[in-house]
Amino acid sequence: MGFDRSHSATYLAGQLAKGFARSLQKRAISLGFSPGQFPVLLELWQEDGLTQKQLLDKLEVEQATLANTLSRMERDGLIARTPHPTDRRAQIIMLTPLGRELEAKAVQAAADADDALFSGFRRFEQELMIEYMRMIVENARKL
Repeated sequence: MGFDRSHSATYLAGQLAKGFARSLQKRAISLGFSPGQFPVLLELWQEDGLTQKQLLDKLEVEQATLANTLSRMERDGLIARTPHPTDRRAQIIMLTPLGRELEAKAVQAAADADDALFSGFRRFEQELMIEYMRMIVENARKL
């Protein structure tokens, strides 16, 4: 009997992630950010002035991936880096005015992306799906 992708949670989760990224990308490009930058922006909107290490711990991504993302964000004028006052090896990552101004529109774009993908779901189905997704993410963190 062959592998049926339509019954594989691992395969479907990958497709789901791609779908959400595509949905957000369509909205994000016109605003000046990419879906890969969105988690960094969310963290900095919540607490501006983090180090790269602090962002790594919060985002659970590879160091090289975050370094590349931060370089693109700096190039695009969303963040600025300044020397850490006590650790010569670290830099403080701060939102620029452009990065701060983006918050409301970017959060709305993400909400619109979610709404598009949850089209046809009843409210309780959407809430249940999100709760299941949270549970799976927590289980995956334990692996």
